Amino acid sequence: MKVLMVYPEFPDTFWSFKHALPFQGKRSAYPPLGLLTISAMLPANWERRLVDLNIRRLKDSELEWADVVFFSGMMVQGPSMKEHIERAKARGLRTVVGGPIASAQDPSISGADHVVEGEAEDLLAELAADLERGEAKPFYKSKLLPDLTKVPPPHLHLANLRRYSSMAVQFSRGCPFTCEFCDIIEIYGRRPRTKTPDQIIAELEQIYHLGWRGRVFLVDDNFIGNKKCVKALLPRLVEWMRDHKYPFSLITEASLNLAEDPELLQQMREAHFTSVFLGIETPVVESLKETTKFQNLRKNLLESVRSIQARGIEVMAGFIVGFDSDPKDVFDRQIQFIRDAAIPLSMVGLLNALPNTQLWRRLKAEGRLLKESLGNNTIADLNFIPKMDTQELIAGYRKILQTIYSPQEYFERASAFLSQLGTAARTPLVYSDMMAVARSLWRQGLLSNYRKEYWKFLAQTLHRHRQHLDKAIALAIMGHHFFQLVAAAEEIEAVAEPA
Repeated sequence: MKVLMVYPEFPDTFWSFKHALPFQGKRSAYPPLGLLTISAMLPANWERRLVDLNIRRLKDSELEWADVVFFSGMMVQGPSMKEHIERAKARGLRTVVGGPIASAQDPSISGADHVVEGEAEDLLAELAADLERGEAKPFYKSKLLPDLTKVPPPHLHLANLRRYSSMAVQFSRGCPFTCEFCDIIEIYGRRPRTKTPDQIIAELEQIYHLGWRGRVFLVDDNFIGNKKCVKALLPRLVEWMRDHKYPFSLITEASLNLAEDPELLQQMREAHFTSVFLGIETPVVESLKETTKFQNLRKNLLESVRSIQARGIEVMAGFIVGFDSDPKDVFDRQIQFIRDAAIPLSMVGLLNALPNTQLWRRLKAEGRLLKESLGNNTIADLNFIPKMDTQELIAGYRKILQTIYSPQEYFERASAFLSQLGTAARTPLVYSDMMAVARSLWRQGLLSNYRKEYWKFLAQTLHRHRQHLDKAIALAIMGHHFFQLVAAAEEIEAVAEPA
């Protein structure tokens, strides 16, 4: 059996980093870890190929080679997935779809022959046998949440690693919290399951021996969801990183209660974690209560952010507007909090009701759902009727983005962040990073329309925070992505508005 694994293209969003990647000469942020893990569990005698559409186009010759095409992705990749499902079926190929988009029962995948909902580890052998016999069923869903200690290392050798800016490793699935808008707990459950320390070390060894040096993203939705297991892993990580002379810098996502555990923070710093993404969502207490994000109410939000930054770990954060409890001044409060917390990379989105979440069920019962979510909370498109006037909400959202990603505001926030950042772990210097510096100085320092703010930021860094110059360059490049993203959105909206 010849299986072609296809990863659909991402649109231009906060998370695509489309406008930052060219500085490094990269095409995508991370390889498709899900498909590469599935590959490792397919029958050994199957032939397999990977095509990541974020890296390159799918060739007709690759479709001619295949017997079956596997797709995986998220809702935001729906348009690309639909296009390529149709392309594969036009050639008479069987198509199999899995991943979060399947769990959401997204209409984009309605043309697929076989859909795998949820985690596939426990049913993959059955699916493979059915495909070989030509008797595969239209729908598969595992009755149990799989044991991650049995998951093999992903087939990273199938990916062109040079085209990615980071590698990816998964330690856990699931989250113990109950955020109303979140689909993670619906798909992966509230009891975080983890791999063993030996498994993670084996995956790092694989990445190391494939020649990778630089950033590695632990893609868990909440890395500290199971603190007991995390604290068993971290000493092994510290030891491995030290023995290998710190070849990687680590990035992950976590809940805000990370700030409540100084021991855990110190261990992460020693393991060379350099950045963590936090779901802060809003400084409005009533809105946090509404969405049952009680873990963000235990400690002052600003103090939590600063305690993590003081450990030398950058805080990236997600923010949301559109909660029923949001007051009229929520937009100004979001802007002020982002400014006070000095979080350069602030991903602000409109609330979306994702399929089968608690929020989706509540809004459906209230008769407030309008349409399926696109899975992209960075576009000004609501899929439910908000309590606030819709136009007021959208205008306020645009105001936040236009303010926090104006070059002057962004660079002032980045400079404030560097003044709060403690001694940070050094990111391994690789060739693509050196090229990124050269391209930044040329494109941003000479060609951009914000070069005055750029040079002021670098001059201040050299004068006050010279030890963080590498971080400053990285932040400047990321700023370019957000400047371009917001400008493009404004152009689209200007064309769409009636004269």
